[in-house]
Amino acid sequence: MVLPALGESVTEGTVTRWLKEVGEEVEADEPLLEVSTDKVDTEIPAPVAGTLLEIVVGEDETAEVGARLAVIGAAGAAPRQAEPAPAPKQEEAPKQEERKPEPAPEPAPAPAPAREEKKPEPAPARPAPAQPRAEAPAPAPSQGGDGGAYVTPLVRKLAGEHGVDLSTVRGTGVGGRIRKQDVVAAAEAAKKAKAEPAAAEAPAKAPAKAEPSPLRGQTLPMTRVRKAIAKHMVGSLQVSAQLTTVIEVDVTRVMRLRERAKEDFLRREGVKLSPMPFFVKAAAEALKVHAVVNAKVNDDDTITYHDVENIGIAVDTEKGLFVPVIDNAGDLNLAGIAKKTADLAKRTRDGGLKPDELSGGTFTVTNTGSRGALFDTPILNQPQVGMLGIGATVKRPVVVDHPDLGQTIAVRDMVYLALTYDHRIVDGADAARFLTTVKDRLEAGEFEAELGL
Repeated sequence: MVLPALGESVTEGTVTRWLKEVGEEVEADEPLLEVSTDKVDTEIPAPVAGTLLEIVVGEDETAEVGARLAVIGAAGAAPRQAEPAPAPKQEEAPKQEERKPEPAPEPAPAPAPAREEKKPEPAPARPAPAQPRAEAPAPAPSQGGDGGAYVTPLVRKLAGEHGVDLSTVRGTGVGGRIRKQDVVAAAEAAKKAKAEPAAAEAPAKAPAKAEPSPLRGQTLPMTRVRKAIAKHMVGSLQVSAQLTTVIEVDVTRVMRLRERAKEDFLRREGVKLSPMPFFVKAAAEALKVHAVVNAKVNDDDTITYHDVENIGIAVDTEKGLFVPVIDNAGDLNLAGIAKKTADLAKRTRDGGLKPDELSGGTFTVTNTGSRGALFDTPILNQPQVGMLGIGATVKRPVVVDHPDLGQTIAVRDMVYLALTYDHRIVDGADAARFLTTVKDRLEAGEFEAELGL
């Protein structure tokens, strides 16, 4: 079994979790392991049915596309080893001599070189626990007492960042190994347990002061996702001439419509009606009118004007920012956009997103207002030439023209919309026209028919 291609431009992946242990039976197309790339986390299914004989790439190890991950033999075949080797061990050299006389299963010739390179160690579940306990403190003496199970340096470092005692963590990996997810879960549980008594003791006190970040004073390597984001953002600024235009929009009618329709919408469609679909819908309609904002600049100095509105939705996750794409958003109604947005956001955070769902976007919408920002200046998602930033919706007094009272002051729901655009092909007037079209659509608030009102 090899690492399959996981999407355009993906060349390698990191194994985050094996879902089967050596010796277990697997079915064809059954999820066998989880792999993390710089784009997305995904499950890899077994290519054939049989017995998992050998795991070549262990958890937290990286492999290139096409590299051997495991060996699956005929059903009932004897496994060659019980667990992947987490790291080379000098003291394990004699163990290889003991392995050589073992009868080789059917696929033995293929994985032999990989096993010699990795020098795999026996599973901690089969030998006596004394051996791994003696090795555990070696990588990091300050983090000993992890119950005898081998812990990768990455997991140890993460435990140190969160102040987690590994001896108290129950591993859910193969052979009881402690994984990154186990450390994060333990840190969150400890934080919650610490916060609950404090809240019970002083319910009337002011909100607790934010705790200092455990990252203070540390120097850590970038994650794969963070490195990818950094590379794409810097590259975007180097490629195109970017600037941002901001417009103010009165969304009072939209907010009132949403309040009236949200309960029936949830019962009818099965998803909550957030303000986001209204903005995406207005943007998709405006892109059809202002094609220059829904375009790309080619290397031969030509411009391609897209005939579809594939709108990327920026999703904030613990691993970083991902932008899954709503394909053909211009052909969807509010309910379709709401369902697609909710589905993509959930699977992005849960790790069920497919690599291809992160590509093909022609325009992006980012809701920075969800964290309280009034507006920002987004960086373009290449090769797109436009990105719409939605600020926080706030109630404040504004001057309005009343048909009977004339100019008066009223409390309205106001929001700033910021359009970053590529000045190589989009001029300031183009940006203003696009934003004005979006503004007019939202302020008119004529979505009753789509909401069943």
